[in-house]
Amino acid sequence: MLSWQSVIRCFGGIRFRPLVMVVLCLSAVVQAEEPADTEPRTAEQWLERLGPALNMTSYRGVFVYARGDQVSSLQIAHRYRDGMVEERLVLQDGGSGEIVRKGMRVVCVLPDQGRVQLDQVIPSGPFAEAFSSQLMPVIRWYTPELIGEDRVAGYDVVKIGLKARDEHRYSHRLWLEKSSGLLVKSHVRSTRDDVLEHFQFTSLEITDDIRDAELEVQTRGQEIERDLSKESVTSPAPRMDGWVLRWQPDGFIAAAAPRSGKGQAVAFSDGLAAFSVFVEPAGRISMPTGASRIGATTVYINQLQAGDQPFMVTVVGEVPPATAKRVAESVEIDDALAFETAER
Repeated sequence: MLSWQSVIRCFGGIRFRPLVMVVLCLSAVVQAEEPADTEPRTAEQWLERLGPALNMTSYRGVFVYARGDQVSSLQIAHRYRDGMVEERLVLQDGGSGEIVRKGMRVVCVLPDQGRVQLDQVIPSGPFAEAFSSQLMPVIRWYTPELIGEDRVAGYDVVKIGLKARDEHRYSHRLWLEKSSGLLVKSHVRSTRDDVLEHFQFTSLEITDDIRDAELEVQTRGQEIERDLSKESVTSPAPRMDGWVLRWQPDGFIAAAAPRSGKGQAVAFSDGLAAFSVFVEPAGRISMPTGASRIGATTVYINQLQAGDQPFMVTVVGEVPPATAKRVAESVEIDDALAFETAER
């Protein structure tokens, strides 16, 4: 399933300068074994089932995503057949638009007012599946706990807690459908246990009877198409050109290199949460420094000098403001000419 954060951003999420527009409209398929027939007994065993269930469970439904005072609702049809994931998401309120994915091919149909670039890729949330196999185990940075059982959208679920082991990341709670392991509800929680972001299915039908017509583009509008299979071969390894990062939280490693106009950018993930660092020459219009937050997403802007050249550093991601601030203030420019070369 595509990240719900990515869907909200694709259809018009936070609006910042183009460099800081964070978008994730696609995720790769996880190659995993079929879930076992026996019901898991521990939180760790349930988490092992989560990855395959995200892709390999077929279902249709409607879910809501709340971040701060912003609430959005989307309809989804998801099918796993013959080893391929197919999915269609349709915005239910606000404007129009949809995302259709068939295997490694993704099409975004945008509303008239929508603005999105599919090459700004940042993994986020429990659906950062393309990166989870490359990273250290999530339980090294979060303490898993089996909290109990519940019901969501008419299905019996098990409730899992992931408590952050340090102050540099948020804790999570996940509700997994018991027969499949499908994620049907989740919370991102602050250090004070406040709910910062909330995802939940309001209606859900887990079924293999998903028709072809449910997975076809039906909205008129600007289409942006992408073939992920080509990118997996040609995408360069993430790197920092002209700048260095002197500090990052334990467990967060470079996972992607989103394009950033005239600047440089690198995304970091611990397998569950993610943040990105954007570095660019400062323009004529001075941006206010400091932090802002919507839900669990923090934006921290810092300005620094490299000789006579001013630069702007922006950190965006699902980390606490104090973490974003420390990351931003640890950036150093070691080659200002690298940015001039990138502009040519």
